[in-house]
Amino acid sequence: MNTLEIYKKLNNRYGNLNWWPTISKNKQFEVIIGAILTQNTSWKNVEKAISNLHRENLIDAKKIAKIPQKRLARLIKPAGYYNQKAEKLKIFANYLLKNPNFLKKEIHQLRKELLSIKGIGPETADSIILYALNRPIFVIDAYTRRIFSRLGICKEDATYEEIQQMFHKNLKKNTKLFNNYHAVLVEHAKNNCRKKPKCDDCILSGICSLS
Repeated sequence: MNTLEIYKKLNNRYGNLNWWPTISKNKQFEVIIGAILTQNTSWKNVEKAISNLHRENLIDAKKIAKIPQKRLARLIKPAGYYNQKAEKLKIFANYLLKNPNFLKKEIHQLRKELLSIKGIGPETADSIILYALNRPIFVIDAYTRRIFSRLGICKEDATYEEIQQMFHKNLKKNTKLFNNYHAVLVEHAKNNCRKKPKCDDCILSGICSLS
């Protein structure tokens, strides 16, 4: 079974999940904030932190740059690692203000520049490119690695780039497809392909090494 067939199975079960959810008018910057805050924590915790920022009208690069770091850290505390993440948010906001057009750059140069910013790794950079900027790049996370290694399609210790290239080579570069494919993988990992798998009603069980 190839990557597109796997997507069709998952999409038939979960449908269009309309990821990334936002609550503010400044959707692009809110997604960027979320991409940074979701490092090493659950989305439920991120939602609480973003709700705090939204309540204080802080979904804005200029305001994030100006707010005292300690106060910002208190507001995003639900997301965990709040001191480090407050610093990352301020660094990104300041970089964006000093380089207002960098998000409009060609995708490869943009990714290179994002990765040069402190606190931005491949998954965060690609989440920003895909979800905030609507550009076609596949986001690889722990859920994707878990599912596809169990399916025997990639090695568990494969690099981020190796797994990403697998998707790029086998799928049309389409933002909507990449967006929802990643979303349904996350949903499937939460429902069935957990650390301790729940295989009894898994739609991929017929091709999985665990079945």
